[in-house]
Amino acid sequence: MSVVTRAAKKLVRNRIMRSNWLAAFLVALSVVVPSLAWGQGVLIDEREHWRFPRPWPIPRPLPAPQVPTGTYKIKEIAVDVNLSEQIAKVNVSQTFVNTGSQQIEVSFMYPLPYDGAIERLTFMVDGKEYEAKLLSATDARQVYESYMRRYQDPALMEWMGNGMFKTSVFPVPPGAERKVTLKYSQLCRKTNGLTEFLFPLSTAKYSSKPVEAVNVNVSIQSGAKIKNVYSPSHTVDVKKPSSVQAQVKYTATNEVPQNDFRLLYDVGDESVGAKVISYRPDSSDEGYFLLLVSPEVKSEMASIPPKSAVFVVDRSGSMVGKKMEQAKGALKFVVNNLRPGDRFNIIAYDSTVESFKPDLLTFNDETRKEALGFIEGLYAGGSTNIHGALKVALGQVKNEKQATYIFFMTDGLPTAGETRETKIVQDAKEMNAAHARIFSLGVGYDLNARLLDKLSRVNWGQSEYVRPNEDIEANVAKLYSRVGVPVMTDIAFKFDLENFPVEKGNATSRVYPKDAYDLFAGDQLVMVGRYKKEGQAKITITGKIGGVEKKLDFPASLVDKSSDETYAFVEKLWASRRIGELLDDIDLNGKNQENVDELVNLSKKHGILTPYTSFLAEDNVVSPPGGPRPVPLAALRERAAKNLEALDRLDGAEGVEQRRLKGEFQKGAAAPMAGNAAYSDRDGKRQVVQTIMNVGSRTFYRSGSQWVDSRLSGDKQMKVQKIQRYSKEYFDLITKHGKDLAKYLAIEGEVMLEIDGEAYSF
Repeated sequence: MSVVTRAAKKLVRNRIMRSNWLAAFLVALSVVVPSLAWGQGVLIDEREHWRFPRPWPIPRPLPAPQVPTGTYKIKEIAVDVNLSEQIAKVNVSQTFVNTGSQQIEVSFMYPLPYDGAIERLTFMVDGKEYEAKLLSATDARQVYESYMRRYQDPALMEWMGNGMFKTSVFPVPPGAERKVTLKYSQLCRKTNGLTEFLFPLSTAKYSSKPVEAVNVNVSIQSGAKIKNVYSPSHTVDVKKPSSVQAQVKYTATNEVPQNDFRLLYDVGDESVGAKVISYRPDSSDEGYFLLLVSPEVKSEMASIPPKSAVFVVDRSGSMVGKKMEQAKGALKFVVNNLRPGDRFNIIAYDSTVESFKPDLLTFNDETRKEALGFIEGLYAGGSTNIHGALKVALGQVKNEKQATYIFFMTDGLPTAGETRETKIVQDAKEMNAAHARIFSLGVGYDLNARLLDKLSRVNWGQSEYVRPNEDIEANVAKLYSRVGVPVMTDIAFKFDLENFPVEKGNATSRVYPKDAYDLFAGDQLVMVGRYKKEGQAKITITGKIGGVEKKLDFPASLVDKSSDETYAFVEKLWASRRIGELLDDIDLNGKNQENVDELVNLSKKHGILTPYTSFLAEDNVVSPPGGPRPVPLAALRERAAKNLEALDRLDGAEGVEQRRLKGEFQKGAAAPMAGNAAYSDRDGKRQVVQTIMNVGSRTFYRSGSQWVDSRLSGDKQMKVQKIQRYSKEYFDLITKHGKDLAKYLAIEGEVMLEIDGEAYSF
């Protein structure tokens, strides 16, 4: 039985077609609000007046008016999506468990998509189909308002303005499970050449405990070649079985979902696909842009150019035992995964340096077998001559003309030969005539992490770290699998903006990553930056494909002022990358006041905490009228400068973990998660902060029993206008300001919020 009848669907479509402004408004809703919910619903207890469940430690500024006798948790969410030519066929399984002491009588409520275009939707509970009633947005609003007044809970506010269907009541005995299944088809929005799929994963936060398992699988099929596949909300695994197929996977365990799952992709016939998204919330300030670049992966591996690679492995005494066996396994993996035509060598070092062959040799079956024999004969013992090993490796590649990579592994401090950090880095840079990328792999905690970061930074590579309890072989395999097949090398970008005066310099600024880099098969470049002026731009990409110089250009549009928060994630992503660059500069070059000040300002504005700015969660940086005075900004900067002295620690768990965390900021591919702020401390342990909340594009600080919008100045707070929750005035605000406001009014507890430049309290 189809829940949405043919007649109802026709009526919705006719109404939309008769009103262009309504159609535009409904289309805009598809991406304006990340918290829009369709596909995953909420159980409503029809008997009791109870607040929606929240998993501890979701902050509860105000106690619930009643202690519920019935509540539930969401045990598992499984989402399978087949996406083809903008049509998403979605299958959602959601397992609920009654965690209360008595039976609950619940209905399942499900907000409709922005355009009402759901096809073949069915609703099942443990295999039994239940009747559902379709409600228009007007009728649904009355239901939403009724539930919010009844439960004294603003959770449903974020769905205001949506139609919905609502099922008949079904029982869930105490301790019992109910598996709800939804199947439907939906038309996805396409803007600026990007197709977007949005799934309301954040609705699972209304659960008494974290969700035990979340699995999202999206299969993309296209008639044209798929280029960029990107999620701004979650770190996903993307595989492309062919040029017209992509498999996207996201998994999590024991998680409280805070963001809806969002996926963007585009298609085209270019050898390198590129897309630009711009976001500018304030026309008086520089805007933000995101550039996505993906190389085409050829199906014929022979068409991919060969590379030169040198594998440098530490065999000092500290590597004895399990570490050495794992290192040998890692070397065997990379040797077995070289391609015909690649040039390679292996260098093992302790006090002395031993090379498999005097010079690089061409990979074939014979040289592969010889290399495996050399690896088998490696044994650990002696000191650590890092300088000597780099000198030999760089000397062997100085005449290489093709893409060249050095994979450098160590588990210790330099104890033989040249041991000075600055001298080792300086000599490596001077000897690198081939412009080789150095990928440093630090094993364990007894090493100089800053040295490895410097080596990789000045030699256009990256540094990775393997914790003592992690597998060396698995980490090396993961790294080599990602960078083993270079598709486009020596990439450079240029932005030309129409009518931008030459005397004003570059039209863009603070672009990350900022150094030369290569793109690899299956990889994607995520570049962020600021732009100074709106307008039409031409972006030129230069680089080598198959050893041949290539020049590609494509148009981009940079907006003057964004009309909504659709792409607000671009600002967050830039802020996270910028924080990583600031930490890297402070780490490698020493701190200065300008860097410290900017770090504090970015952390405070965007709610992105670091181990050095975590105190922002404790201090009253904003205060309600009559509350404690905020800590002066100068004091916050002084505390950050003091905390940053921890970067002087080069080795040990703290020294290594700090570099890992810094790298996470620098390489982050998705915007920081919404919800409560979180950061990893200097021991690598995840810390969830209860006094900072990120919702949409805004940051809220807890002050007493109230959440205060960080945009509000002290003067505005003194002129706050009080609005009674669940009053007519309260609900009218959402009608006037739309869905952008709804997600802020849905915050639980007292909220002080900026609306049209004024302060309101709810």
